[in-house]
Amino acid sequence: MQAPEPTAAALDGLASSAPVGSRDDTLARFAELIVRFAANVQPGQIVAISTEPGKLDLTRAVAACAYRAGAKFVDVVQFDLHVKRSRILHAAEDTLDYVPPWYGERALALGEHRAARVALTGPSMPGLLNDLDPERAGRDQLPFLRESAEVVNARTTNWTAVPCPTEPWARIVHPDLDPAQALARLWQEVLHMCRLDEPDPVAAWTERQDVLVGVAERLSGHRFDALHFEGPGTDLRVGLLGSSRWISARFETVDGVVHMPNLPSEEVFTTPDPQRVDGVVRSTKPLVVGGTIIRGLRARFEGGRAVSIEAEEGGELLAQYAQRDEGACRLGEVALVDGEGRIGPLESVFYDTLIDENAASHVALGSAYAFTVSEEDLGRINRSEIHIDFMIGSPEVDVTGLTAGGDRVPVLRGGAWQI
Repeated sequence: MQAPEPTAAALDGLASSAPVGSRDDTLARFAELIVRFAANVQPGQIVAISTEPGKLDLTRAVAACAYRAGAKFVDVVQFDLHVKRSRILHAAEDTLDYVPPWYGERALALGEHRAARVALTGPSMPGLLNDLDPERAGRDQLPFLRESAEVVNARTTNWTAVPCPTEPWARIVHPDLDPAQALARLWQEVLHMCRLDEPDPVAAWTERQDVLVGVAERLSGHRFDALHFEGPGTDLRVGLLGSSRWISARFETVDGVVHMPNLPSEEVFTTPDPQRVDGVVRSTKPLVVGGTIIRGLRARFEGGRAVSIEAEEGGELLAQYAQRDEGACRLGEVALVDGEGRIGPLESVFYDTLIDENAASHVALGSAYAFTVSEEDLGRINRSEIHIDFMIGSPEVDVTGLTAGGDRVPVLRGGAWQI
């Protein structure tokens, strides 16, 4: 199934002269951007939507748009964090890491059927698990599935993850506003960062993607041996593999379907050498892991392993996650973000990793993306049941490329590309 990159002409009404109209019009235009551009749903595909309570309106809009785009079937799965809380509180200790086999089988089947996948992100119940025993909470890692990482690496599905504002989420982003105003402000910010306030959002995204593709190509051309992050509380060297290739969020499936896995996306990323990460690092933004907010994260790496993970709040949970398997305490991704995107200038903390990681450079504990290295290095990439991004970049954090010959090449200074 060969599909060209989506164009504005392919999006029914998305490139209208009025960027944001009535509530229903806005939802419809957002759904069009998600389905026809980001996920690039093809006629005859199964479309899987992952959602949560509080996201029903956008879920329905995406489903309707998917059927208009020719979907054969739309399969909606809702994950309720209140049910997860009940499990952590009351389930037997030895059952907390049990995952029903059909969960993973479904994920693999979506790949086998060459399905499209849409995930609606954003914390629908932020902080709901904050008061729970971190050791018990760390045992239950749902809704994350290791099979999902397998499907991503196999490139058998065209997929995207997109933020969906909810009132509880809006309250923690804008606590100084009343709930209705906070939700309206969050929607305004999400539409802005997704470029829905542009007359032609597809053209705006295409222009931005072209810039990031160029940056990725130049980074790959330098063949850096490592990256050096330096800033307040951070002095971290991240080794790279010999074939590590930088890419941006313009993906293509094995069948040639171009899609955008994150909307919004402002990053370029690659796979580090999981054996060569050393130094200390401080997170520059909070992150949400399994419903728990982690603030003030600090980590120390030796020989690739995170030998110390602490935080002002919620650090015990991440430390538990990092013990999940051998690869859970090593890095599987390093990503760079400049200051020219739509998210960083908003100067808000969104408590949604999908958004916050696209406002700042970041690294991820856990599984790596196999398609960013050549076959010769596949056996060296990190493998794990987890993949947890945390933000380490800011205008105060310099990023320098280190060559095998010992040269230091500025990459990011003050949030601006130097290459």
